[in-house]
Amino acid sequence: MVSYELRLVDIHLLKPHEMINKERLEELEKEIKEDRILKKPIVADRSTLVVLDGHHRLEVLRKMGAKRIPVILVDYDDPRIIVKKWRENGDLEKNLVREAGIYGKLFPPKTSKHMVLFNEELKHIEVLQKRVDIKLEKLV
Repeated sequence: MVSYELRLVDIHLLKPHEMINKERLEELEKEIKEDRILKKPIVADRSTLVVLDGHHRLEVLRKMGAKRIPVILVDYDDPRIIVKKWRENGDLEKNLVREAGIYGKLFPPKTSKHMVLFNEELKHIEVLQKRVDIKLEKLV
């Protein structure tokens, strides 16, 4: 199993690597505002704070003025983390994902699909994202 830790991270330190889908953003923003909680953390590379999963959650919380967000921090160099492409077959190089986040040259939405080798089976990285149900007022 990939090792990880859950932390509250200052929101301004996180670096997205993909653009946002406006329709998805609006749907999620409505849901989070109605629920008044953030159900799941996002996932980021421990060393660079490049976001691997949860770009829309991050953007919704930024828009709402949150200062912190729960983040699953992983060692992105772990060979059990594999990056696939959503729209076509094949892998995406991790260094390209890191560079997109570090330099702000974002990929289109749904370019990367982060997977984890879990019990000898490849699963979406969301398997690491256990529910946290944090009230929004704790994040501002």
